[in-house]
Amino acid sequence: MNNSSPKIGWFEHIGSLLMRQPEDREQLVALLHSAYERNLLDADALTMIEGVMHVSEMQVRDIMIPRSHMDTIDISDKPAEFIPFVIEQGHSRFPVTDGSKDQIIGILLAKDLLRYYSEEESFNVREMLRPAVFIPESKRLDILLKDFRSNRNHIAIVVDEYGGIAGLVTIEDVLEQIVGDIEDEYDFDENEANIVAETNGDYRVKAITEIASFNEALGAMFSDQDFDTIGGIVTNKFGRMPKNGESVIIDHYRFTVLRADSRRLHLLKVEKIDSANPALPEQTA
Repeated sequence: MNNSSPKIGWFEHIGSLLMRQPEDREQLVALLHSAYERNLLDADALTMIEGVMHVSEMQVRDIMIPRSHMDTIDISDKPAEFIPFVIEQGHSRFPVTDGSKDQIIGILLAKDLLRYYSEEESFNVREMLRPAVFIPESKRLDILLKDFRSNRNHIAIVVDEYGGIAGLVTIEDVLEQIVGDIEDEYDFDENEANIVAETNGDYRVKAITEIASFNEALGAMFSDQDFDTIGGIVTNKFGRMPKNGESVIIDHYRFTVLRADSRRLHLLKVEKIDSANPALPEQTA
C-alpha cells in the first residue's frame, strides 16, 4: 500500500493560507511572503500575484505613453513615405492622425501594410484603419485589462478631462505591471542617484536627469531653454529615437545609449572627451 499523498500545488497552498482570513491587504501580502519563505511559492509566482494586486490600485495615467512620445502616422502621408518609419519603430499598431495628434481618426495595424505591396495602385490607408478606442486617464488598469481581453483590442488612446489627447496605453504596458520589467545589467535601483560615476571616469546617467543637475555634476553648460532633461537633448541630436549601443557627440561629451526602447530613452553612458584629441565622428551606430 502506497501511503504517499499527491503533491499539493501552490494554488492549494494559497487556499490554505487564505483560510486564515486576513483582515486587510497588508496581512494578505504578509501571508503570501510567508508562503514564499516556506518555498510554497516561487519568486515569479509571488511577483505576479503582487503585480495583480498592484494593478487593481493603479490608473491609466500611471503607465500611459505620454502624447509627446507617441509614434503616429498622418493620413496625408503616402505609404512609401511612412513605411520606413513603421519598420524602424517596430510597433504592431500606430495611431493615425489627421493634421495633429489631437485628431486621431483610427489605428493602423502594421501587418495591414503588407497589402500595399500587392495592391499598390488601389491601396487606401483610410480603408485599412481600425476604430480607435478612447479612455479617460482615471480608468483603473484592472478594468482596462478586462476590456482589452473582452474586446480583443490591444491599444487605447488616453484623453484628459478636457477631451484632449494625453497619450496611449497598450495591453503590453498593463501586463508589464503584473509580470515586471526585464532587468539587465544597466538597470538602476529605484533609490539610486540619477548620475553614477564609474571607476573609469565615465558616468551612467538616467535620461530623465534634469539638465541643471547634469551640468552641475559634470561641469557641462547645456541650455535648458528647449529641453528639460538630458534625454531630450540626446534624442533631439539623433533626430529620432536611438537604439541600444548607438552614440553621439554633443559639445565635449560622448553619449552612448545603454538602454532604450522604441518609445523612450532610459539610460546613457557619458564620457568626457578631451578637446585636444582629434575630432571624433559625430554619430556612430
